[in-house]
This record gives sequence, C-alpha cells and structure tokens, in this order.
Amino acid sequence: MSGRPPPAGVRARVPVPLALPDGTTVRGRLVTFEGLVDGREHLAVELGDPDREPPLVRLHSECLTGDVLGSERCDCGAQLAEALAQISAAGGVLLYLRQEGRGIGLYAKLDAYLLQDAGLDTYDANVALGFGADERDYTVAAQMLGALGRTSVRLLTNNPDKADQLVRLGIDVVACVPTGVHRRDANVRYLEAKARRAAHTIEVAR
Repeated sequence: MSGRPPPAGVRARVPVPLALPDGTTVRGRLVTFEGLVDGREHLAVELGDPDREPPLVRLHSECLTGDVLGSERCDCGAQLAEALAQISAAGGVLLYLRQEGRGIGLYAKLDAYLLQDAGLDTYDANVALGFGADERDYTVAAQMLGALGRTSVRLLTNNPDKADQLVRLGIDVVACVPTGVHRRDANVRYLEAKARRAAHTIEVAR
C-alpha cells in the first residue's frame, strides 16, 4: 500500500512498569488502537520523554520463539531488548506488530525452520511454502504513528524496507538509527541472508 492510510484512533493507554535487561524498571505506557486496517491487536509501547522530537521509533514484528522463548535461530529477542533500552533512554515508541514469521504465522514459520535445516535460507523457505519472501505490510504502523501524533521519526532499524514503506505511507523518516548485530552460532546463516537478500545494513563476522 502507498499513500496516507485511513486514520486510526487510540483506544486506551495503560501504564505498565517494565523491567529492562540491565535490571532497571521503567514506566511504560501500552497503547491500544481502533480502526487498524487489518483488524489485529497491534500494540504501541511509549517509553521515556513523551514530548521528545523526533521520537526514536522501532517497528518490531512479533516473534514468539525469539521474544519469549529465547530462541537463538534469530536475533529478534536481542533486538527487542535493545530497542526497549534505547527508546527508554531517548524517548519514543516501540510498535509491537502481530507479524509472526515475517507475516506468515507461527506454524508456517516453524515449517520454514525445517526447510532451513534442509538447506534453504530464511527467504527461500517462506517462498517454498507458498508465501512471499517477506509478507509484512507496515500500513498499520503508519496508522498507529498517526494516531499517536508521531509523523516525523527517527527509525531504529537495519531494514531499509521498513523506512521505505513508512515514507510511502506519509511518515517522515528523518534518520535511520542502526541496531546492534546480535550474532550467535545458530543465527549466522539467518543474518547473512538478511544482509544478502534484503539489504539489511549489517556485517556478520564469522
């Protein structure tokens, strides 16, 4: 989708104390929405100074295996922890998007893992299952940012597609702030595929 999306609204803001990886606790505000085009329950996490401009923003796609279970096949859990800490310090918003497996869903992602074990990379595995290499559409992210009044942002990402889509959807991305490279023995092929196939701005040391 391109062009400014239909407006969404804030449904509720709920204060929640959040424990950061360094052991500190910060006051977060979880924001729910109405009117999102895909009807899913996406969530915003407001952290730090709410008036800081431009805010630091992270679009984080849900990853149960990495975010919750600590899987080392990806870098998602480490990126989530890093983003919460950075945004808390800088002031901004983390958008937690219900896009498991780059949009193909949890079970299909686990099926893709089996294909990766047989030799396919993370993108070709999705295609072999009948999906696009990356099914994610960030229209809802632009809607959420618009509802929050955050239409000019610093984007915490190594993924140029996130910035490109947001710009096409009417969000002013004034800068891209790189995340760390969270290399593990189990995710080297995954990280290399992200750099090679999707132009992620990372260097993966063997």
